[in-house]
Amino acid sequence: MSQINKNITLENYMDNHYIHRSNWLRAAVMGANDGIISVASLAVGVVSAGVERETLVLATLAALVAGALSMAAGEYVSVSSQTDIEKADIERERIELETMPEIELEILAKIYQERGLKRETALQVAKEFTEHDAFAAHVRDELGINEVNETNPLQAALASGVSFVIGGGLPLLVTLFAWMEQMEIALYTSTIVALIILGIISAKTGGAKIGKAIFRIVIWGSIAMGLSALVGYWFGVEF
Repeated sequence: MSQINKNITLENYMDNHYIHRSNWLRAAVMGANDGIISVASLAVGVVSAGVERETLVLATLAALVAGALSMAAGEYVSVSSQTDIEKADIERERIELETMPEIELEILAKIYQERGLKRETALQVAKEFTEHDAFAAHVRDELGINEVNETNPLQAALASGVSFVIGGGLPLLVTLFAWMEQMEIALYTSTIVALIILGIISAKTGGAKIGKAIFRIVIWGSIAMGLSALVGYWFGVEF
């Protein structure tokens, strides 16, 4: 360890990863991305239909409020369902450990054997983990549930809803202050810039490659706005 950096402790070195951020980061990025794209796309579609500013702002504001509430509620329900499944599996595992400990020991040993350990070593490791904390070993290694991937419905809902408001707030500001004659261009430009910034932030926060994150988020955002504009032009045509 001293060859890496004498000033880095073992604990700090082990914590130098980003996976513990995955749950709230996923919800936050999804909320912000959805806020930017959905609200901007709706605004583009509405302005393409040739409406006045008051109608445009009202529609954009409604989309922002409804979208944020929908994202928060959906995230809460989704994560709560996942949590319920995890709790049910944990309780089932507790009962199995009480009723069939020998079989559970063999299951644990087989898991370690499939990961590359020899049969004798896998069985020895399983026995030692069982003696130390059988329940924790099975929840972690058999069910794949640990403190890193534990879900928090309220945290996910809050991250998703707040980030949606932040992301969707930009198109709303554009509809309030941009010239109507250049509204579509302003919405397109500001949305692309916002998506690029979001891609950079999400990549840096999660330790991923910036270029790949930007490309992915900008491409799909552009497609969504383009299709929304087509719908707006279609319904805005006077026959």
